[in-house]
Amino acid sequence: MIPNYQELMRPVLEFSGGREVNIRDAVEAISENLGLSEEEKTELLPSGKQTKIANRIHWARSYLKQAGLVKNTKRGYYVVTERGRKALENPNVTINNELLEQFDEYQDFKSRTKDAKLNISDLPEENQNLNTPDESLREAHDRMNDSLAFDLLEQVRGAEPAFFEDVIVELFVAMGYGGSSTDAGKKLGRSGDDGVDGVINQDPLGVDQIYLQAKRYAQGNNIGSAAIRDFFGALSLMRASKGIFVTTSKFSSSAIETAANLGSRIVLIDGAQLSKLMIKYNIGCRDEEVLHIKKLDDAYFTDDGLL
Repeated sequence: MIPNYQELMRPVLEFSGGREVNIRDAVEAISENLGLSEEEKTELLPSGKQTKIANRIHWARSYLKQAGLVKNTKRGYYVVTERGRKALENPNVTINNELLEQFDEYQDFKSRTKDAKLNISDLPEENQNLNTPDESLREAHDRMNDSLAFDLLEQVRGAEPAFFEDVIVELFVAMGYGGSSTDAGKKLGRSGDDGVDGVINQDPLGVDQIYLQAKRYAQGNNIGSAAIRDFFGALSLMRASKGIFVTTSKFSSSAIETAANLGSRIVLIDGAQLSKLMIKYNIGCRDEEVLHIKKLDDAYFTDDGLL
């Protein structure tokens, strides 16, 4: 298991041992000393631009620097200070944020950042002092999206069936089905539709089409295998080979098995997946604010190559 950034503070200090070291070498050595698996060593952040262990080691060094336990000597290099060496003298002392609190420099750093808009007190208590700031930001983002997903499903479940069908067609058009065609997707009537609620062109010319079934069910009213067989029959009548079955509830295990065993290609989308897609493609929601996570560009201040 990858340690949190506070648990990495002592290893970051110990790796230097009073000598100037490269942070990249620290990441590699500390990962080895901790016995991390290859999967843990290479696990990436959601951005895909940095490994999780490297990110946490960089944050550990950053906090240690704010408290004066290390100092940066040049780009990508650091060294333990006299204060840092004293902290290492007692192996029983836990080096964490609580220890850093005693230093004025760290208190000054906290006062400079106290007006930050991200309120990590909204996170679970056990995570407040374990996550790095960017991890806290991502967790807060996930919690907001979870709440939004719940609200979206509640709104869709409370709407008229015809509106739900509109939502599904609009979603798939937003996902790119049908290209730029204005007739990329449409509903197929209110009754006598043979178990099909909509059709989506898979290509701009409408050469290939995907038929849709939409069931606006309450939570707990799950879709069974009979509904899947009915949809399969409707696809057969239309000589269609592809269908998408969408519900605001869930699919029973027998429904999932039935869909997998039938000859036609039937994709199942339950309420949880539907709400995530609606958020991703801004169906029923909108971007309120875009936050850009900035990072110091060391290369800007030096000319001896990248880190």
